Amino acid sequence: MWRLALAACLVVPVSGWGQAETDAADADGEVIVVGGDHYHPPYEFLDEDGEPAGYNVELTRAIAEVMGIEVRIELKPWSEVRRGLEQGEIDILQGMSYSEARSAQFDFAPPHAIVHQSIFARRGDPVVEVEALRGKEVIVQRGDIMHDYLIEHDIDAKVIPVDTHADALRALAAGQHDYALVANLPALYLSRELGLTNLVPVARPFALRYGYAVRQGDANLLAKFSEGLAILKNTGRHQAIYDKWLGPLEGREGIPWQKVGQVGAALSALLLLILGAIVVWNRMLKREVAARTAELRQHQQQLIQADKMASLGVLVSGVAHEINNPSSLLLLNLPVLREAWDDAEPILEAHYRAHGDFPFGGLPYSRMREEIPGMLDDMQEGTRRIKRIVGDLKDFARQGGDEPADTVDLNAVVATAVRLVDNSIRQATGRFEVQYADDLPPLVGNAQRIEQVVINLVLNACQALERPTQGIRLTTRHARAEGRVLLEVCDEGRGIAPEAMHRLTDPFFTTRRECGGTGLGLSVSAGIVSEHQGGLTFDSQPGRGTRVILSLPAAKPGAATPDATPLRQQEPDTP
Repeated sequence: MWRLALAACLVVPVSGWGQAETDAADADGEVIVVGGDHYHPPYEFLDEDGEPAGYNVELTRAIAEVMGIEVRIELKPWSEVRRGLEQGEIDILQGMSYSEARSAQFDFAPPHAIVHQSIFARRGDPVVEVEALRGKEVIVQRGDIMHDYLIEHDIDAKVIPVDTHADALRALAAGQHDYALVANLPALYLSRELGLTNLVPVARPFALRYGYAVRQGDANLLAKFSEGLAILKNTGRHQAIYDKWLGPLEGREGIPWQKVGQVGAALSALLLLILGAIVVWNRMLKREVAARTAELRQHQQQLIQADKMASLGVLVSGVAHEINNPSSLLLLNLPVLREAWDDAEPILEAHYRAHGDFPFGGLPYSRMREEIPGMLDDMQEGTRRIKRIVGDLKDFARQGGDEPADTVDLNAVVATAVRLVDNSIRQATGRFEVQYADDLPPLVGNAQRIEQVVINLVLNACQALERPTQGIRLTTRHARAEGRVLLEVCDEGRGIAPEAMHRLTDPFFTTRRECGGTGLGLSVSAGIVSEHQGGLTFDSQPGRGTRVILSLPAAKPGAATPDATPLRQQEPDTP
């Protein structure tokens, strides 16, 4: 159990603030042998040229890239690669379903997929559950999780082992035996590729965690792959690989298996926390491993918090959409009310002159005739502001990482960012100033991602203030000599210690961890700025505030200037 606990807790990503540098390739240049099934599409298979391909293969290569390790992928019949892992000929398997029985022999990383096992039958055969397989001839892949299950649980079925899922499906389609107990997605994929139209899944009895596995006790190797997988998940690269290989098949089924997988991953994370607690109290662990485990558990909590914030962003986008409907109704009806007041005012004035003052809306008419036009104007302006803020929120929540670059007005981006964080600014300071340059040229890039950088810089400035009397100043300007546009964010807050300056853009480094900071804002911002060939420079003194300069290359002469509403020196709805 302590070995399982150690392996589980070493899966959390270490990339972060003050992290120990990740081991790259082994010091002796050892190549890690990664095994897999030679015919288990779309997870792993040999393509037409005999080269490894599939979801597992691409994921392994991505992990090797981010971790700086060298791997050799060997795809063979499943029974052979499993035996190779047991005998030490293979270092790690890139795809193995988890079971309690297997966990006594192997250590598992957190799952990178959830694999559903299905009972396949010939079209027209009755729906059955696993218990109904007793006395039936059931085809399984030799050494597969379902082969193990039938044996371990004494289902009393006549087990027909074959080398691959394809062999199982061909035999069943040809009228041999009664059922095939195989993984659902590979079976659907192979049924389509082989033209086996007479086969259908009649039951889906299991959903199993599917991920990397090593021989029990090989915690260091498992930690490398687990850390690499966590990095890919945090950067979104894992999701892209998953969607490329498995997304189309899940879409054809019409069932959101991806969401089911996410729930399974969340449950796995909870299990990891429990196992982590066991490791902390296990005195048999070496002092070095115990210290590393504590650090990794802390990073895991930060990633969970970051995931919650991402989910909150999706929720805010949905709420913004709902707010847009009533605000549109107000914008439609308020001009009608204004016209109605203009039509009624002469009649009311005539009555006032003939009969004197009279109550109107609970107040004297002589006062209300002065107040109503202003009230209508204020309501219409407030509604326009709501609609503008809702539009900004929806634009900010929209995914735009793959959109082509366009010309961007930095002044417009800053104004939008300030509107979005208006409430945070008002709570942090009563002295907020924005100065927009009049001669600012456009830049080339993605407006939404640059806006995300500006928001992070402004929020960091707000969080650095210790009292509302301290101020924040934003200034845009054009550095003609360098051909760049600049945004300067200055705050009068607590400042940054000199020893922390060189780590500000490291993932997970934060000086506000006790207040819930995740340390991802400046790291993500630095990545976005780098994508735009820009730079971030920091100048800070403890107790005297911080100055951050965002520098981005201006568009070359002749580039189209984006349409933008002319900006005032200070927007009316900014703090």
